Amino acid sequence: MLALEGVVARYGPVTALAGISLTVAAAEFVCLIGANGAGKSTTLKTISGLVPAAAGRIRFDGHDIHGLSAREILRRGIAHCPEGRRVFPYMTVDENLAMGAYLRRDHAAVAADLERVFAHFPILAERRRQPAGTLSGGEQQMLAIGRALMARPRLILFDEPSLGLAPTIVEAVFSIIAGIQREGTTVLMVEQNAYMALKLASRAYVLETGRIVLEGPAHALAENEHVRKAYLGG
Repeated sequence: MLALEGVVARYGPVTALAGISLTVAAAEFVCLIGANGAGKSTTLKTISGLVPAAAGRIRFDGHDIHGLSAREILRRGIAHCPEGRRVFPYMTVDENLAMGAYLRRDHAAVAADLERVFAHFPILAERRRQPAGTLSGGEQQMLAIGRALMARPRLILFDEPSLGLAPTIVEAVFSIIAGIQREGTTVLMVEQNAYMALKLASRAYVLETGRIVLEGPAHALAENEHVRKAYLGG
């Protein structure tokens, strides 16, 4: 479904991605792990059109999307659930979710998807008239995931969904993401909680200083000595 071939991304003179290549198959759960500054978030931003690729190719469903706007990439079926949640704090839960569907015109299907989001996150149904800024961190993360789902994407990019959340909330969020993938939505996730990421994903890539240094089945990487020492605390 998704293929990156030799993708380079830069911030001014600084090279953030130094020619990375990766693939994600339809309905697959793939994770990217690595230290801060390795290029994980930049990878997702480059896929979703927020950071332009300086070189290389990005193909989605067989079509080149390199150079397309973020709006057009979303229209084609890639949603981005960003690091730090990025909800609209002064808008209600309902309004935030409506923003996720702003490109859609299939109103009956949008209404059905809203009910699907509330089925995943009953607390959002209870809070639907509240400003998003009054929600807890965990509730805001649920809202960010729900907003991405409202685009009815075929692929969701999750950037650090566990960041800043209590352990019990982390378990719930990861369970929901795994459920979304089981329902058929493809998932590419960046996550510093490498233990949980490798537990959930089928395949994984390890990024270090803008380069992919390891890749393979998630369970195999979880047993890799370098990965265990660098990312799993042992």
